Amino acid sequence: MSSDARPADAAPCPCGLGSPYGECCGPIHLGAPAPTAAQLMRSRYSAFALGEADYLLRSWHESTRPAELELDAATRWLRLIIESAEHGGPFDTEGHVTFTAIGRTPEGRFEQRERSRFVREAGNWLYVDGTEISG
Repeated sequence: MSSDARPADAAPCPCGLGSPYGECCGPIHLGAPAPTAAQLMRSRYSAFALGEADYLLRSWHESTRPAELELDAATRWLRLIIESAEHGGPFDTEGHVTFTAIGRTPEGRFEQRERSRFVREAGNWLYVDGTEISG
C-alpha cells in the first residue's frame, strides 16, 4: 500500500484502540518503534487491515520471516481483541500476546485466535511466531 492510501492521521486507527491513526499505529508503520509487544501486535493487525505487506515483513523476526508475503485483497479485517499480554513491556526482551482477529471473506465471517511470540532486539519489537488457539 502506498502512503497515499493510508488513513488520514485523524481517522480512527484500524486496531480499534480508539486513538487516531496518526497517534497510534501510523507512526509505527512509518518506522517509530512500538513501545510494547501488544502495540506491535496492534500495528501488525492494522497493517493486515491496510494491506501493508512491507511493514509486516519489516516487523517479522528474520529467523521466521517469509521471503515474501502476499495478502488476500478479498479479506476484510473487522476487529481486533487483545485478550492478554504477558511480559512484552518497555523493559522486557520477550513477550506473548493472545488475540482474536475477526475478519470477513466472500465465504463469510471468521475468527483467528492466536498466542503470538515477540522479541525485542536493538529497541525494536519483532513478531517471531504464533500458535493458533482453537475453540
